[in-house]
Amino acid sequence: MQYNRDPDTVVTIVNPVEHPRDYVVWSICSFFHANPFCLGLAALIFSIKARDMKVMGDLQRAKGYSKWALGLNVAALISLVLIVFCLIIYLSVVAVQVRNAVLENYRFEHNNRNSYPYGSG
Repeated sequence: MQYNRDPDTVVTIVNPVEHPRDYVVWSICSFFHANPFCLGLAALIFSIKARDMKVMGDLQRAKGYSKWALGLNVAALISLVLIVFCLIIYLSVVAVQVRNAVLENYRFEHNNRNSYPYGSG
């Protein structure tokens, strides 16, 4: 079986254009669950701008907005982790102080149980 090929036909293989990610889902999660210092809101705004630029075909601006959205999402996540970590440390320190105060009160009451409140006689 022979194929008739035209020697003047040129086939150009073009690499598909890689669209930048817009991180909208992550930004929505950051907005509702991790929004310290309004970083989640800012990330959501940049994510929506990145998606709009991607739809309009302006991939350079979409890539820029995408980087901002990623950075703000990471900053919101890191700040949330640090806040939770500090809160856990604070609550554990307070719990130890409360426990020590209760034990001290118990020791005081236990030591004074056999003493007379109005003196010895």
